[in-house]
Amino acid sequence: MASSFGGINTALTALYAQRRGLDVTGQNIANANTEGYTRQRVDMQAQVGSMSPAMYARTDGLGTGVSVSAVQRLKDEYLENRGRAEHGTNAYLASQSATYTTIEDAFAEPSDTALAAQMRDMWGSWNDVANNPQLAAPRSALIQQSATVASQFNSAHDALSRQWEQNRTQTEVHVDEINVAARSIAQLNDSIIQANGAGVPVNELEDRRDLLAMRLAELTGATAAKRENGGMDVFINGATVVTGTTTREVEFTGAARLEDQTADPVALRWKDNGGKIEAGGTIGAVVDTMSKIIPGLSDQLDSVAKNLIDRVNAEHVKGVSADGSTNLNFFAGTTAGSIKVLIRDPDQVAVSATAGTRDNSVADAIADIGELAGGPDREYQNMIGQLGVISQATTRRSEIQGVVAEQVDAARESQSGVNLDEEMTNLLTYQRGYEAASRVLTTIDSMLDQLINRTGLVGR
Repeated sequence: MASSFGGINTALTALYAQRRGLDVTGQNIANANTEGYTRQRVDMQAQVGSMSPAMYARTDGLGTGVSVSAVQRLKDEYLENRGRAEHGTNAYLASQSATYTTIEDAFAEPSDTALAAQMRDMWGSWNDVANNPQLAAPRSALIQQSATVASQFNSAHDALSRQWEQNRTQTEVHVDEINVAARSIAQLNDSIIQANGAGVPVNELEDRRDLLAMRLAELTGATAAKRENGGMDVFINGATVVTGTTTREVEFTGAARLEDQTADPVALRWKDNGGKIEAGGTIGAVVDTMSKIIPGLSDQLDSVAKNLIDRVNAEHVKGVSADGSTNLNFFAGTTAGSIKVLIRDPDQVAVSATAGTRDNSVADAIADIGELAGGPDREYQNMIGQLGVISQATTRRSEIQGVVAEQVDAARESQSGVNLDEEMTNLLTYQRGYEAASRVLTTIDSMLDQLINRTGLVGR
């Protein structure tokens, strides 16, 4: 037979359990707008009395109340891993898309004031000189227009260099963030492992750790895996950056200027052994930008500038200027960053092939360079066309990936996000449970009062 006082314990456990449910529901409501917070749920289980037979003890088979077995964190690890992967890819494509947008803004094509238009105006100036070889004014205008073209090349090169240096500076900041996040995850691992060993809930600590792991995924394309003891290992391209409470630091090495990139390529490396890291995410996109995209465009721009310099100079040295000078180069330099106009005196512009004549063969030949199939204009048009195609494709991929990441986030939110309507329902459920348990306790108290204080008083 169960004890007459056993019901008190049953009602008391119900009070404790319902109160715990109210506390957890209140925690969910309080953190409904907290970034990274995962909703929690109280898991209750019925307590069962001892079923072992004894000589003078018997059980009636009833339970002894309820207990809170765990406060469960409603997180789907599959969705979390999927979210980290999709966010890493999204960060990579978003960074590259922003890079191409900035580069296109620097070239500003098509435009009446951009390089392509300025080169067309320069060939038109050479044509004006060819039509009026005896006049100094067209030659002065030609020198000015050619200087504008050279300045446009210089400006385009400088814009690429500035963007490269800005990426270099920003990457240093990201590297520091990676190392700090890795150390923070290791510290949280230590706290979580110790708390798990002591049976203490660690839900909020795990939320903070997941946020840091997501940030590392966005920065480097990192992946993560949990251990049985509650710790988390984090990997960058399969190499461990966090193992339990141990971390490895990363560093960014290589050239400090675009001009030195070929001789000293930039790279993300392990600080302990100098090994190169093939990262994804924002860092991976920036490394690709600094080692491939910007240097590649800079080389193409240099090729266009050299094409212009070589073709104009090749014709100009054949001619004779108004002051009788011969064998003069019109342009100096070999790259987009170094091109400039050598001729400052209009009388030194070579127009004729023979001294003392007014033929326009040299000026006419230079004016025709703009229409050559292999000329600088066609080469520059091909370069801008390729840039536009790649930029558009990258932007579309980024937009599609952004939608995919949003869909995964929506699935994660539906699983782990706080729904205030649901929490209000839970609040009422636990409230009614608490009130009912209180009523059970009051009823038992009344019964015991009857038993102890009033039984056996008849006839006195």
